[in-house]
Amino acid sequence: MSRPRPIKAVSVRRRACLALGAAAMVPALVLTAALPAAYAAESTPAAYPDKPVRFIVPVSAGGSTDKIARVIAEKLAIQWGQTVLVENITGAGGTIGAARVARSKPDGYTLLLHSDAVVLNLAMYSKPGYTLDDLSGVIRAIVNPQVLVVKPSLGIKTFQEYVALAKQKPGEVSVALPTSGGIAHIAHEMVRQRLGIQVNYIPYAGGAPAATDVMGGHVDATIITAAAVTEYIKAGRLIPLAVTTSYRSPAMPDVPTIAEVAVPGFDVESWQGILAPAGTPRQIVEKINRDVAAVLAQPDVRKSVESQGYGISGGTPQQFDAALRDDYARYSKVIKSSGITLQ
Repeated sequence: MSRPRPIKAVSVRRRACLALGAAAMVPALVLTAALPAAYAAESTPAAYPDKPVRFIVPVSAGGSTDKIARVIAEKLAIQWGQTVLVENITGAGGTIGAARVARSKPDGYTLLLHSDAVVLNLAMYSKPGYTLDDLSGVIRAIVNPQVLVVKPSLGIKTFQEYVALAKQKPGEVSVALPTSGGIAHIAHEMVRQRLGIQVNYIPYAGGAPAATDVMGGHVDATIITAAAVTEYIKAGRLIPLAVTTSYRSPAMPDVPTIAEVAVPGFDVESWQGILAPAGTPRQIVEKINRDVAAVLAQPDVRKSVESQGYGISGGTPQQFDAALRDDYARYSKVIKSSGITLQ
């Protein structure tokens, strides 16, 4: 891959206020503010960062994780006065990019911006190339509910009616999955196990085609990242039944949670966050945590994120590490008990 030409600081400042959806769809982007004339061979925690920082994003350019990475990178480039490179390293469900970071030098200059898939892949792949012990949580940046939606012609308006229909017609209700073994699949499988329903899962290569086929009437339902279908819900093209988080989505406050209407304590939250190689100095991890939290608190960033249905998370590195291990324990149990495999 050829190295893209750095973008000058004035250009960064102009683009930093753009919404997530306007992020450039390119394989890699270099964001440069005023750079020092030379870089020291080794950095100390007190001096960090004193040379370029690279974010590895293990998904294709243009997706939600990639867009979030670029917004954060633009702001950090200004704040740090350093080049911040966003590089898309895709393949094997994101495991190649995650493994690359896990094997990188633990100095804070190679970071991973990933989603809940970094945990799910550990249970789905026999040789993902990394373990949770190889990575250190920095900050859980963005969170978002999954939402169960159905085609209008199905004739149901509530989650209770959905469950009743699935029980009345076991295996006949078709559910489009944005990906087999993804967070949406796990969430619906948890519902299925708790409520004793049977559905017909249909895996898709992403959320967009899954939602399109539901809107087209070819599939009955899908469970998908709420931010991906907020506009379709507002337009009446999809009927929302419930969200998977313990809280209602600010973007659709009238849609109840699954915990409210059927399964007390139910809580599945998708997220995007930043991780570093294990062994990265604690002072550097905490500085990145503070600086990213400051970026997410900026009014233009918050407005951009929330307008698309996402929520700002934050928290400490220790809290993120604990959440990663809790997610792995919960989700790997569901994957094993239900026999979910990659398709």
